[in-house]
Amino acid sequence: MLDIFLQTLPFFMIIALGYGSGVTKFFSEEATAYLTKFVFYFALSAMLFRFSANLSLGAILDWQFVMAYLSATTVVYLVAVRAARRRFVPMTEAAVEGQCAVIGNVGFLGIPMLVLLLGEGAVGPVMMVLAVDLIVFGSLIVILITGSRDGRMSPKILWTVAVGLIKNPMIVSISLGLIVSANDVPIPGPVNDFLSLLGAAATPGALFAIGASLASKSAERIAIAGWLSFCKLVLHPAAVAVAALFVFDVDPYAAGVMIAAAALPVAGNVYILAQHYGVAPTRVSASILLSTLASVVTVSLVIAWVTTF
Repeated sequence: MLDIFLQTLPFFMIIALGYGSGVTKFFSEEATAYLTKFVFYFALSAMLFRFSANLSLGAILDWQFVMAYLSATTVVYLVAVRAARRRFVPMTEAAVEGQCAVIGNVGFLGIPMLVLLLGEGAVGPVMMVLAVDLIVFGSLIVILITGSRDGRMSPKILWTVAVGLIKNPMIVSISLGLIVSANDVPIPGPVNDFLSLLGAAATPGALFAIGASLASKSAERIAIAGWLSFCKLVLHPAAVAVAALFVFDVDPYAAGVMIAAAALPVAGNVYILAQHYGVAPTRVSASILLSTLASVVTVSLVIAWVTTF
């Protein structure tokens, strides 16, 4: 456990460095926004493209894996939504709370950390988790919020979802990489070096951006944020573990990667969606802050456990 904690500590130290830079205003909110854009649209996209270009869809597409993660995540999502509705909050807010309970920081934190700690073989499973999060639950929150406000489903909602997926650079870079791989398109040496160099900026840039963005997060509605953090850091990986290890036929190593990915703290893009739709942004902000702080310990515990598989 101590060995794993020491291995994860540098990741959280970079987050802490970003947080300190944000708190002291050395890094302004505008600077953080531009760093996040650089990582999201350039560095992380280069890393994902390079990873996926060296994989085949057949090697990473495991329907037992997908169903294990999807079913477990859906259960926790429904628990969080049901708990919110029992407090008589609108469906729009319940959908946002459900998102906090299951959507972890797989892109900015999970990919660089899990690949380094669990090995290159973690790339495929992590990408499958990321794909389910983006395609299924990223679409679901838009459908629930927009549908609740309009009072009905409409082609406009589906069009909004489709455009959002097409514009997402993580989806685009993974898809293009798999197309290159499927067609055995060789990547020229200078291009591969370019992707390696640019992709190398993803890890420190993403971690620093996470920390700097946390500096602007508030800690209001602590009780609800604590519950949502518990859902994300404890209930979600526990449900995924049950599904992957006891219900579905998932390779033990891939199951371990899936569980570790499920243990990650609430993702920053949940806040972006909450802010965009004007639905409980302070609640999401507090959940991100609390879950990230607690994950320094909980993620280390989960990774230490899954490495015994």
